[in-house]
Amino acid sequence: TTILTGVVLFLFGSGPVQGFAVTLIIGLLLSLFTSIFIARLVFEWMLDKDFNITLGNKFTINAFQNLNIDFMKLRKISYILSGSIIAIGIISLFIRGLDPSVEFTGGRTYIVRFEKPVITEDIRASLTSPMQSAPEVKTFGAENQVKITTKYLIEDKSQQADSLVEIALYSGLKKYLPDSISFETFSQQQENKQYGVMSAQKVDPTMSKDLVYQAFLAVLFGLIIIFIYIAIRFKNWKFGLGGVAALFHDTMIVITAFSLFYKILPFSLEVDQQFIAALLTIIGYSIMDTVIIFDRLREYRQLYPKRDLATIINQAINSTIGRTINTSGITIVVLIIIFIFGGEILRGFIFALLIGVVVGTYSSVFIATPIAYDFIRILSRKKELSSK
Repeated sequence: TTILTGVVLFLFGSGPVQGFAVTLIIGLLLSLFTSIFIARLVFEWMLDKDFNITLGNKFTINAFQNLNIDFMKLRKISYILSGSIIAIGIISLFIRGLDPSVEFTGGRTYIVRFEKPVITEDIRASLTSPMQSAPEVKTFGAENQVKITTKYLIEDKSQQADSLVEIALYSGLKKYLPDSISFETFSQQQENKQYGVMSAQKVDPTMSKDLVYQAFLAVLFGLIIIFIYIAIRFKNWKFGLGGVAALFHDTMIVITAFSLFYKILPFSLEVDQQFIAALLTIIGYSIMDTVIIFDRLREYRQLYPKRDLATIINQAINSTIGRTINTSGITIVVLIIIFIFGGEILRGFIFALLIGVVVGTYSSVFIATPIAYDFIRILSRKKELSSK
């Protein structure tokens, strides 16, 4: 399921997103190889040497072994909780919207470093006159580095437009720079630069519309492909519907978080291609958890055909909850470490993944399976009534 989303990322992404997709697919294949082949070799070697093999310690060995939670009884509460959060998200989207990056709006972005810490409001005010409108200015990493986004002359197709924007940038920021720095030194991009323009990016408005369209298609096709995959694998489209409903739920929760918290949290929550990559990665991760539960559910339905569906579903979830929590816990620990030490440019991406892993784990238990259960139950009743 995750490889499917990786393929979609590769087909609809560009640049770093395609690189991320290739790395994701290669990593998954290598992980599969090591899990099946290398792990088996290690276990066989330990068994040959008469090692005492344990898969836990005194704190974890019996954890989650005797759970008997009635998850189906809790499903209405989870529907209300999730529905309320999504409703808040929809309201927020209408009121606050999102914070689209220059990739989706068109414009130019500059990362500029100064000798001393600066105030973003002062930088914005200084650039308003030379750029004929107020650009967007955000602290980017350290307090002496900012990210400036402007649409100044973005419709101008002439060769001089880029230079004119850089001249306007230099004239507006000159008072914050050392007297000795020239325009050439300021605008030249190079590694280990003390101050000036560290990097620049330009996105044409037409290109940005194409990127928005590609992003929409990427998420849409990701959901459609996974629906088809689940429906074929479990020979029941209700499972596919439950899985996709959970994925839509996860996507909306992440979008809600980005809408509610941008310009509030102390790091960038721009909606860019990395955000789309994060959504598709979350979709792949979440459906992987869901498939584990569905697999156990299918197994129990064959083993215990006389038990009612709700009992079998509760048993399937209870028997896999340890695996779900352990996998998610390990993933969250790794993401938190990357969030803290990975640098400013990764924080928005990792924040989306953190929310997605937590919500994806929740939705596998409380959204995907209950929705599949409700549809199976409702359609079975209709079939019974029609047969009578």
